Amino acid sequence: MPCRHPGIVILFSSLFVFRGRASPMAESAVSVAAAALVVAGWELAARAGIIAPQFLPSPSRVVIALWTMLTEQNLVWHVVVSTTRVWIAFLLAAAMAIPIGIMMSSYRIVGAALEPMIDFIRYLPVPALVPLSIIWFGVGEETKIFLLWLGTFFQLVLLVADDMRRVPQEFVEVARTVGASSRQVMTDVALRWMGPTLIDNLRITLGWCWTYLIIAEIVAADSGIGYVIWTARRFVKTPEVMAGVVVIGLIGLVTDQLLRLFHRRLFRYL
Repeated sequence: MPCRHPGIVILFSSLFVFRGRASPMAESAVSVAAAALVVAGWELAARAGIIAPQFLPSPSRVVIALWTMLTEQNLVWHVVVSTTRVWIAFLLAAAMAIPIGIMMSSYRIVGAALEPMIDFIRYLPVPALVPLSIIWFGVGEETKIFLLWLGTFFQLVLLVADDMRRVPQEFVEVARTVGASSRQVMTDVALRWMGPTLIDNLRITLGWCWTYLIIAEIVAADSGIGYVIWTARRFVKTPEVMAGVVVIGLIGLVTDQLLRLFHRRLFRYL
């Protein structure tokens, strides 16, 4: 019996092919369906009493708590404050990590001098450095920005250095053969080749920066999503805690999709 909807079959069939190229519509449909199934299962488990509400409230209670926070607790202001802190720290980390990472791979004296120290520092847990941060910067905005920067810079600089190392030596040699200077090799060959992976690494490390938000905003904070979550935890308001977590996740999802779109538009040839 012939299929009555061959277009739908063709649309979704590529999803089951190894490294197949599915249409954005098919991928979006699967993403929405998977998320809906998870939320529905969560709601059913909570309503059936399988999960105690004080540990994991139902999605409907989380939505109610989120609406209350939006209308009565100035949640939008806290979101703006947290987003500003994250972007300041991330842009500062990127502005420092990109040139340093490129220099580390381009000139071995720089890599030999900096790489062991960066490897040492990036394994230090950020929470362990909170007391030192307070001693150095006090309890103001500087400490929060520093902790977010700390969780981003040392990871990003090594990713940039690795991107630079992957530039094919043949490209550099050909550029030298036709008379390119070191600056031209850097701008016209290396940066153009590493551009797609660099944007991807920036997208990934921006997500890492968000993961340190709670740590940064429990340091004598009176604003921000981390502060809201920490205050709700103190009074065992689990729906509000979950609502704050969902807000961070939604901001991350939207930001990630926008950066993916920017990547696709900027590098159409991939």
